[in-house]
Amino acid sequence: MPELPEVEVVRRGLESHILGRRFASVEVFHPRAVRGFDPVSFSSLLDATRIRSVDRRGKYLWMVVEGDSGASEQALFVHLGMSGQMLVNRETQPVGKHERIRATFTDGSVLSFVDQRTFGRWAMMSLVPDPHGTVDAIGGPRLIPEAVAHVAMDPLETAFTEDDRHLDNTITRIKAKNSEIKRVLLDQTVIAGIGNIYADEALFAAGIRPRRRASGLSRPAIRRIIGHARAVMLRALDEGGTSFDSLYVNVNGSSGYFSRSLQVYGREGKPCKVCGTPIKRVQFGGRSSHYCPVCQR
Repeated sequence: MPELPEVEVVRRGLESHILGRRFASVEVFHPRAVRGFDPVSFSSLLDATRIRSVDRRGKYLWMVVEGDSGASEQALFVHLGMSGQMLVNRETQPVGKHERIRATFTDGSVLSFVDQRTFGRWAMMSLVPDPHGTVDAIGGPRLIPEAVAHVAMDPLETAFTEDDRHLDNTITRIKAKNSEIKRVLLDQTVIAGIGNIYADEALFAAGIRPRRRASGLSRPAIRRIIGHARAVMLRALDEGGTSFDSLYVNVNGSSGYFSRSLQVYGREGKPCKVCGTPIKRVQFGGRSSHYCPVCQR
């Protein structure tokens, strides 16, 4: 599943290519892509609306849309699932085998939602004030889709990095958990956007093993983990995200290259790039964690 850097790469691509464009039509080719909505009438929900902004929190992506009146009361919520791709400028391409939705804009350009495994979806949602109290670009309350209201802030949000209260609150929530730190980092209600890959990489950089109890870590140690998570995700963002197969691509269909820079994730049995010790893998809760037994004491 795409993690925060991969979703942010997609968000930036959409913002660059389709911000301000107006929907002309939306064709749904698979009902699961808009589950909860009537596929035939889904197009009418976006009819003649304009994309006012493209936003994200953690792994969740949405586009705020407004009608002719200028009111922006709804969001086109996008969940990429395991294999969802948002591809632009495919107006000359025939409908592909795994293309689930095709949106055409009034200027003739096209946005396609391609999803091989059909776990992703589009949905229209109401907007609600962010329960974390963040503000928008003009100082008003930031509005987010109702499905995202339960999600914690992520380390790449501007408010998270500029207001120490958000960071301190996150540290408090993490330290209150009597569970393995790796499991806590994956809890999107505690801190958003850190998935399996970047949790392993952040813990390696912080020198902390994934099965350490969060409650037993000091506040400075937790702050260090969050700082490394932010740093490693920013580096991944610079390289277009992490791609292990053809399922994750940006809006132009290109893959990211951060997998070449991974220190521990997916490297079981290979020598640590720092000390040479073979990387170990442990399993818990249906997931795997990779760590260096020397660098992470």
